[in-house]
Amino acid sequence: MIEFDDRYGLEDFKLQKLEVIKESLTDKDIELIFVDNQEMQKLNNNFRQVDKTTDVLSFPLDFMDGLPLGSLVINIEMAKEKSKELGHSLEDEISLMFIHGLLHLLGYDHETDNGQMRKKEEELIEQFCLPKSLIVRIEDAS
Repeated sequence: MIEFDDRYGLEDFKLQKLEVIKESLTDKDIELIFVDNQEMQKLNNNFRQVDKTTDVLSFPLDFMDGLPLGSLVINIEMAKEKSKELGHSLEDEISLMFIHGLLHLLGYDHETDNGQMRKKEEELIEQFCLPKSLIVRIEDAS
């Protein structure tokens, strides 16, 4: 189950696709929070000491029976900008950010692994018929 907290006010957003993505990777519950640039910048500064906004943050919980896997925070303002820039739907961009954050909750880390996270993202992008994700776009540009 996804426990949803829409602090942004994205009206009529449906969680079904994200539930399907989550269920393909884990049966653990997660918390999903939608925020704006300002709230994301505060979170990024408080928890990572990076005083700027970002697209998605993951907050994993230590594994214990009955606890959720963790929390994902998605910056909807950034998702809107990126989806418009790249010409795909907001739902697709949120799904990409969700996959990226969920993989971090599951222990993947594209900054330290040997391409495992990129490979898993590519598999999920294909499985769910999504456009290229942030990590794939960055890798393709280099």
